[in-house]
Amino acid sequence: MTVTLADGTRRSELWRVMTSLLDAERYPAHELIELYHRRWQAETCYFSLKSTILDGRVLRSRTVPGIEQEVYALLTFYQALVRVAGDLLTARPGLSAERVSLIVLLNAAADQIAAANGIVSTDPVALIGAIGRAALASLLPWGRHWRLKARIRKRSSKYTFTAVKHPRTSQAYTLDFAVLRDEDLDSAKLA
Repeated sequence: MTVTLADGTRRSELWRVMTSLLDAERYPAHELIELYHRRWQAETCYFSLKSTILDGRVLRSRTVPGIEQEVYALLTFYQALVRVAGDLLTARPGLSAERVSLIVLLNAAADQIAAANGIVSTDPVALIGAIGRAALASLLPWGRHWRLKARIRKRSSKYTFTAVKHPRTSQAYTLDFAVLRDEDLDSAKLA
């Protein structure tokens, strides 16, 4: 696998995928790689709760019922934002869910709460409200959103930061990979 950063830096590594799905016709390797990527998209959802909505804060409650209440509130809020995104997809057929930004939804919702506008509406309820309009005004660009997050050494880390290996800022990158079976690797080592 080779990663090429926008600044021209290249990094190649050999990766092995271990799986019990041995039928290569039924489970092609490139599909397994794609599924692995999707798995990390689910992890990104959990990260959204922890880092985006909580913004690095910890839960405040000191009792089990209080923690349960906070977790349910976070999940309810997250689900409400996802519902707004779903309403946008319903109202705009052909719009890809990947283009709707959770950050924009979160900030627009916070603005609505702070401003307390439209709490009681005399007009018919529209499918797309202020939060949805803000999300539509700031859609993400088309295409996959491969990211390479900049690494910064934590103060308490026992590992030294090597600027040569890790960029200080996030960069766009391209990923090239070739799929080889173990038999192919063994014969390549012998050659």
